[in-house]
Amino acid sequence: MLKRRERPSALFECGRPLSAYLGIALVAVLRFWVCLCLYPLRVNFFERISTPVVMSNPQADRVRDIAKLRTRAARTKKGQFLVEGPQAVREALKAHLKKPILDAVYVTEAAFDRHEDIAELLEQVYGTSTPEEGRRVFMRVVTDEVLEAMADSVSPQGIIAVSFMVDASFSLLWGEGALNPKLIAVLSRVQDPGNAGTILRVAGEAGADLVITTKGSVDLYNPKTVRSTAGSLFHVPVIQGVELEDFAEDVKSQGTAVLAADGYGAVNLQELAEYTAARRAGVEASAPSGVKGNFDLSKPTMWLFGNEAQGLNAEEKAAATMRVAVPVYGSAESLNVGTAAAVCLYASAMAQRSTTLS
Repeated sequence: MLKRRERPSALFECGRPLSAYLGIALVAVLRFWVCLCLYPLRVNFFERISTPVVMSNPQADRVRDIAKLRTRAARTKKGQFLVEGPQAVREALKAHLKKPILDAVYVTEAAFDRHEDIAELLEQVYGTSTPEEGRRVFMRVVTDEVLEAMADSVSPQGIIAVSFMVDASFSLLWGEGALNPKLIAVLSRVQDPGNAGTILRVAGEAGADLVITTKGSVDLYNPKTVRSTAGSLFHVPVIQGVELEDFAEDVKSQGTAVLAADGYGAVNLQELAEYTAARRAGVEASAPSGVKGNFDLSKPTMWLFGNEAQGLNAEEKAAATMRVAVPVYGSAESLNVGTAAAVCLYASAMAQRSTTLS
């Protein structure tokens, strides 16, 4: 009878030398040692922001003052707004480390323990200056009841920050060393906070250089709008309450085309994108119907996005160089303004970043 062959150990089955396993074990030990060393530091920091006591009174004056930031009047008066939830606060903390914008941060113990990356950012921000001279960012651990009393949302997810408004200045838009934006999104009388936040978020992800709102648009610092931006508000310059006609003329004088996103526009976005790609590839192509001059999507562009129910009015369309329609291939009558903005902004962003040279 043949003797049963013994199964090799897993160590040799995988073909790795013993030294490889020793290396893995060493890394694991080092990680454990680092965590062991950092844990007291994390605990000490948590104790600092819990001192003298954890905020537990939902009726406290500080809590009521923060809750007032839900209203536009209070935000305008104080020049501050609410930032709710881990993602938005995370981006606000990162932005503050580059340039002071925060006034205060409030976090529950559970959220502090759950989000280690945010806890690390909080420790870096702790003790730094606010935009107001002589003041430091205030941090405190709070109970769930206090956080709910401060927040606009039903579930603030354990953390809230108070930020100063981050509007850009017209004086920094054009010229040597200025922003000189190549891709701008304009919200013209967009009134739904969720739509406005979505467009700002898309603008940020598409790499837009500037977001503008006209008079009659929702406040970008509305708590729901801020939440909908998922933190993009802290990475894209914004200017609110602009007179569109005057601003459009300024933009045109800088060599930037103004495109109105209009379902009945004379220019088809797909045809314009294909024309742009052909020009960038050095292929001779005829400009689509309605295209003016030598414009293509790789050129500096400002997009106009109109009111949810009414779209762009006659005056807003008149401010544009061209009216561009996003083709609809299904049975829907039109696209939601946030969806249309995503298609338009990404069409420009991809054309402007094309690596194919004519």
